[in-house]
Amino acid sequence: MSNSTLTRKLFLRTAPVVVVTIVVVGAFAFNSATREIDNIYDAQLINDANIIWGLLRRPLEREPDRAPRQIDDIDFNMDNQLAFNEDADDYADAHMFRAWDDGHIRFYSSTAFLSDVPQQKVGFTTITYRGEEWRVYSLPIPNSTIVMEVGEKIALRETLVSNILLNLFFPLLVLVPVIGFLIWLGINSGLRTIHGLVRQIRTRSPDDLSAIPVEGLPRDLLPLGRSINQLLEKLGHSLTLERRFSDLAAHQLRTPQASVKLLLQMLGNSDSEQERQAIVADLVASNNRAIHLIEQLLRLARVSHHPLNPTPVLLYHMLASVLAEFGNIINSRQLDVVLAGDEAAQVKTDESLLRMMVSNLLDNAIKYTPVAGRIEVMITAGSELWLISISDSGPGIPPDEREAVFQRFYRIDTLHTEGAGLGLAIVADTADRLAAAIELSTPRWGSGLQVDLRLPRTE
Repeated sequence: MSNSTLTRKLFLRTAPVVVVTIVVVGAFAFNSATREIDNIYDAQLINDANIIWGLLRRPLEREPDRAPRQIDDIDFNMDNQLAFNEDADDYADAHMFRAWDDGHIRFYSSTAFLSDVPQQKVGFTTITYRGEEWRVYSLPIPNSTIVMEVGEKIALRETLVSNILLNLFFPLLVLVPVIGFLIWLGINSGLRTIHGLVRQIRTRSPDDLSAIPVEGLPRDLLPLGRSINQLLEKLGHSLTLERRFSDLAAHQLRTPQASVKLLLQMLGNSDSEQERQAIVADLVASNNRAIHLIEQLLRLARVSHHPLNPTPVLLYHMLASVLAEFGNIINSRQLDVVLAGDEAAQVKTDESLLRMMVSNLLDNAIKYTPVAGRIEVMITAGSELWLISISDSGPGIPPDEREAVFQRFYRIDTLHTEGAGLGLAIVADTADRLAAAIELSTPRWGSGLQVDLRLPRTE
């Protein structure tokens, strides 16, 4: 199933809100109209009661004991001009009146309730007569026993409200699709900038990592544009470093291979056994240098792509284990190696990467420390970190080169030991992955090199 478009998602989230808003507004308008209609019709009943009292006042006051009398309706027939209004007769049938005097009906309309329906209480009441609801208003005449009673079918009001509702519904029925279409056009117009941004990125060649223009982007999209430019800048920097690394790696690998080729040619032209043995020894040494370089390159690649798996690591025991791996070379060179510090020191980090970083640092310390020299490994506690210090009595690194030695294939000219120039580069990349800080300085005895590695504490 293909992913829905952003336009469709925004429309499906916006359109229901608009529809619900229209329905809610319509419901409030309908309720408001219903209340207003009820008020208007109630006011009309009060007015009707007063008009009828004005018309029947004289007969009611002059003939108080006369029998009930029905007031005939206007005959709505085709001979009467009002017959052209088909709703007039229905409107008349929906109204009635009764004039009471001392509890007895004196005058009533042809549509009035039968005499078995008693006089209603003063004011407004709602009753059911012959299955229909009526709204009745009783007007007591001051200083008399006369009460004017007028009524109206509630269905008349409901019909008017229904007509209002229909008059609202059909325009809204046409308006909703129009609003939906306008919303769709508005969303498409608003997303035009994003579509243009996508086209700019899609049409670029793989080698084009230049920044995209963000000057014309809306304020809401500026962070997106700037983030893309930052990503492109990082990618460009990363690709530049990778190309440089590939060139340097190819150059470094070419040197031992050229040496092997030359030694093989010399081996083919050698005349004595002693000469051949010397050439073979050189071949082995050259091959070992190539193997070491390849191992360092693989370690460097592992640092960049190794997934982090943080686990609790006891620093003292891990350092003791790494030193034990160098035990033979330490003994052969008669080095004085000291490991001291808090044995309970613990951090939560990737143990394999931390072990590889420490192994590279100790390998460098052992390699550059002279025979019978000194190496000191200390673990000390900081306020929020653990500090691992590895100090040696070797030649050290000049202060002005301590930043450069972390670059790949960088080697100090004054040091004549063999190496690929990748050891400290691996250490720097690993420190970045583990959020550790590394610093080079001079040991307290005044010569050599001290490497300080700071790791966050485990709570």
